[in-house]
Amino acid sequence: MTIEAESKSTETARSLTQFNSSTSRRQLPMLLQARDGTMTRELLLHPGQHGLGMTHESLAADTTTTAVCGYCSTGCGLKLHVRDGQAVGLTPETDYPVNLGMACPKGWEALRVLESDDRATVPKRRSSDGDLVELSWNDALELFCSKFKSIQAKHGNDSVAFLSTGQMPSEEMAFLGALTRFGMNIRHGDGNTRQCMATAVTAYKESFGFDAPPFTYDDFEQSDCLVFIGANPCIGHPILWERVLRNKNNPEIIVIDPRRTETAMAATDHVPLNPKSDLSLLYAITNELITNDWLDRSFIREHTHGFEQLRSHVARFDAESVARSSGVSADQIRRVAAKIGSGKAVSLWWTMGVNQSYEGTRTAQAIINIALITGNIGRPGTGANSITGQCNAMGSRLWSSTTNLFGHHRFDLAEDRKKVAEALHFPVESIPSEPSWSYDRILEGIRNGEIRGLWVVATNPAHSWIDQDDARELLNRLDFLVVQDMYESTETARHADLILPAAGWGEKEGTFINSERRYGMLKKVRQSPGQALADFQIFRAVAHYWGLGERFAEWTDPESVFRIMQRASVGSPCDISGIEGYEHIDRCGGIQWPWTAADAATSNDNIPPIQRRLFADGTFCYADGRAKLIVDEITPLPEVPDDTYPVMLLTGRGTVSQWHTQTRTSKSPVLRKLYPKDPYIEIHSSDAQSMGVFNGDLVRITSRRGSIVAAAMVTPTVRPGQAFMPMHYETTNRLTLSHFDPHSRQPSYKNSAVRIEKA
Repeated sequence: MTIEAESKSTETARSLTQFNSSTSRRQLPMLLQARDGTMTRELLLHPGQHGLGMTHESLAADTTTTAVCGYCSTGCGLKLHVRDGQAVGLTPETDYPVNLGMACPKGWEALRVLESDDRATVPKRRSSDGDLVELSWNDALELFCSKFKSIQAKHGNDSVAFLSTGQMPSEEMAFLGALTRFGMNIRHGDGNTRQCMATAVTAYKESFGFDAPPFTYDDFEQSDCLVFIGANPCIGHPILWERVLRNKNNPEIIVIDPRRTETAMAATDHVPLNPKSDLSLLYAITNELITNDWLDRSFIREHTHGFEQLRSHVARFDAESVARSSGVSADQIRRVAAKIGSGKAVSLWWTMGVNQSYEGTRTAQAIINIALITGNIGRPGTGANSITGQCNAMGSRLWSSTTNLFGHHRFDLAEDRKKVAEALHFPVESIPSEPSWSYDRILEGIRNGEIRGLWVVATNPAHSWIDQDDARELLNRLDFLVVQDMYESTETARHADLILPAAGWGEKEGTFINSERRYGMLKKVRQSPGQALADFQIFRAVAHYWGLGERFAEWTDPESVFRIMQRASVGSPCDISGIEGYEHIDRCGGIQWPWTAADAATSNDNIPPIQRRLFADGTFCYADGRAKLIVDEITPLPEVPDDTYPVMLLTGRGTVSQWHTQTRTSKSPVLRKLYPKDPYIEIHSSDAQSMGVFNGDLVRITSRRGSIVAAAMVTPTVRPGQAFMPMHYETTNRLTLSHFDPHSRQPSYKNSAVRIEKA
C-alpha cells in the first residue's frame, strides 16, 4: 500500500496532528486514513517535528543535519544530506565530539538498509492455514487488545509479557515500559540489553551504588596504560579503537583474551588465558598489586569499603597457582601487574567477553576493584569502563522500567514509587512494587504455562537467544505472539501471530545515550514505507485502544516524553534537568549525564564541557559516598570439554561489517561483501590436521543442544582445543548452553563444549 503526505487536505492533517486522548476509539480509524484510502503520514509527526531543527518547509529544500548513528553504543555523529524532505546520503560529522569525522562501514550504509524489499509495510495476522494476511491498523489494534485482554482475563495479568530492545530511542522505551507496567498491568518485561549489558549494570550498581560508567571517550587518548578484558574494539567498536590510535602517550596496551583478536595483535602484551579463567587471573593481578604496594592507600582509606576482605581473599591467588589454571605464565601475570601498578593513568575496559559469562558480575567487579585500589578513577585516562553494546542500551538501562523503575529508581522503595508517580502524573498505586522477571525467567514462564502472550518489540530472540532450538519451540507454545519490527522476515517474525510494521532509524526521532553517557539526537529524515509507524505512535495507538488515552494524554510526541524523563531524573545521579530540550542537545553535540539545573545555572550560556567524568571528587553514589570492593568464590565451568565434546566453542563479534542478527546489515550489498556469506568456524591448525580438515572444508559442529555445518577457517588466532564462531549467523546459537550469571541473569554465550568432525 502506498503512502503519501496528506497535503491535499489541511483540515485532515490538522485533525491528525491533534490526535490525543480525547479521540474516541471509533474516530481513530477514520483519522488513520487519508481521503484516498491510503495511510496518512501525518500521524507519525508532531507539528514542527519533521526533523530536529528543521521545519517541514526546510526539509523540502536541500539541507544537512546531524544525527546519531543507530548501530552500536559509540554514538557517532552522521551528517545527513537531505533533498526534498528525504535523506539522500550521509557523511561522518567532523565536529561531533564522539567520532571526529570517522565512521565504520555500518554507519556509512545506515540509509541503504532502510530500502530493503522485506520491510514490514502493513499490519499482518497469521491465518488458520499459517499464511500472513494483511489487515488495517484498526483491525490490528483491535486484535492486539482483544487477544491480550482475553489472555489476562483467563490466566491473570501476569500471563502476558513483553521483550524489548536497546535499539529504540529512550522516549520510546520509556513509553513502552510505562504503558505496559503502569497501564496494561503487564508486570513482566525485559530487554535484549539483558544479553549484553546486564552484568555491567549489576556490577556498577553494587560497587558504585548506581549504574554509572565513569569515563569519557577522551580517556582512550589520555591513558598511558590501557587494559582490554574480553573486548575487541578494533572490530566491535572501531571508532573507539581509532581514538586509541590517537593516543600520543605511547601507551601500554594489554589485552586479556583467549583469542589472538585483531585488538590483541596490536597489543604490547597479549594475555591468552584459558576461557573463563579471567576472574582468578584478575584476583592474581590484584594480589600482586597489594603485595608490591602498587596502591593508592589514601584513596582506599577515604573512598572505599572492604579492602581488608579483598586483601585476604586475593592472597589465595598467587601467580604460580593461577598460572597453572589459567594457562598464563606466572611471569606474565607479574609483568601485567607491574605495568598497571606503575602506570600514572591506567584505564581498564571490558565488554561482552566479561559480561556474557556465568560469573561475569564478579569479573567486572574484579576490574573495578583494580581501578579503585590504584586510584585510577575520576582522572583523565583512568576508570573501570564498560563499553556498551547496542546504540541505546544505556537508554534502556535508565528508562525502560524493565528491571529498574523509570529513571533507574527502585520498585521496592515507596519514596521512589512516589517520586516517579508524581513525575509522570500517574496515580502512585499504578506503580508496581515488584520488579519484572528477567528475560530467561520470562521464557521459562512460557515453558511452565505461566506466560501465554508475548509482545516482542525491535528484537529477534528466535535468532539471538541462547540454545536457539529450545527458544523457538517455546515461542511456538504461546497463545498469541506479536512482533513489532522494521522487517517481516526476521526469524522471530516467522513465529508471529500478528506483525506490526515499525519505522526504523532515520524515520523517527528521539534520543540515544551512548557508552560515555552522552544524549544524542535521532532525527526523522526519511519517510517510512507503506503503513509503517514509529514505535512511539504504535504505543500511542495501543494506549488509546486499550482505554488508557487519558492517562497518557501528555505523551504526545517524543520531546514531551523527554520532559517527563527530566522531571523523573531530578536529584538522581543521572539528573538531566539542566538540558533545555532537543535543540540544546543538538547544538552542544550531545550532552553527557548528569547535567542538572544547578549545572546549567553556573555554566556559561548553559554549554556543558565536551568531556566529563564521574567521581572526580572520589564521592560515589552510596549514602556514605564510598565505593564497595566486592569479591567472591570462583565457580567451575558449567560445561567442560570431555572425550565426547572435546573442543571449547567461543562466540563473539565476527567482522566490523556485521551486526547482531544481521537483520539490517544483511540488507546492504556493500556490507555483505565485507564478510563471508555462510557460517564459518575458526580452528587451530593442529586440530584441523588431526581431523583431516583443510581450510574451507565443511565441518559438522555438534553440542549437546544441536548440530550444524560450517566452513572451517584454519587459523593461529585460536588455541588448540578451542574454536570460535561469529554470533551473527543464524545457526550459531543452536549450539550454545543455557547458563547464566546468578547476579545479572545474563546468558553465558562464550563457552560451550562441542565436537567438530569433517562433514
